[in-house]
Amino acid sequence: MAYRKTPAEVRRLEAAREHLIACATSVVAEVGWSQASVTAVADAAGIAAGSVYQHFPSKAALAVEVFRRAAGREVEVLGEVLAAPGDPVDRLGRGIRVFARRALENRGLAHALLAAPAEPAVGAERLDFRRRYRALFAAVVREGIAEGALPEQDGEITAAALTGAVGEVLVDPLGSPGGPTTEALLDELTALALRCAGAP
Repeated sequence: MAYRKTPAEVRRLEAAREHLIACATSVVAEVGWSQASVTAVADAAGIAAGSVYQHFPSKAALAVEVFRRAAGREVEVLGEVLAAPGDPVDRLGRGIRVFARRALENRGLAHALLAAPAEPAVGAERLDFRRRYRALFAAVVREGIAEGALPEQDGEITAAALTGAVGEVLVDPLGSPGGPTTEALLDELTALALRCAGAP
């Protein structure tokens, strides 16, 4: 008869896995993907490097989970802002502003999510999440068109342009502390996004 873990053991393993993911996220935010070795993550978690493999089959699998958790939270927040009641143009501007502010408040992690060199598996996740961001922007742009608040356009193309532009504008500020102040950057980025969508 196969051994079955007790509920207490399952809870302990789940808690250890969550702790490991949290520590790995902190390490990635501090040093990026390339320096976030299994040893560095294990040291941060206070466990032996071999213990990491009790929870993840490889460094890549751990990195993908870190990316999915962190990027998933950003998609969730952006989705809540863009789907809130009110004028779609206002929501679009607010969504850009909230997304960029959150990135600038956690520069290391945001840079890792958007641009830092990473393993191919993380790169594939980036593409998937770019599609998710694009879908959120496309929905609010289409709503703006339907309400006459935005001019006729291909919402998918505008959403793709917005997704790319926001990431590109943020890359340098996230990678270095210098440059424009946060508020000035947010103002410029929001204005750029609204121009891109054709807002009056």
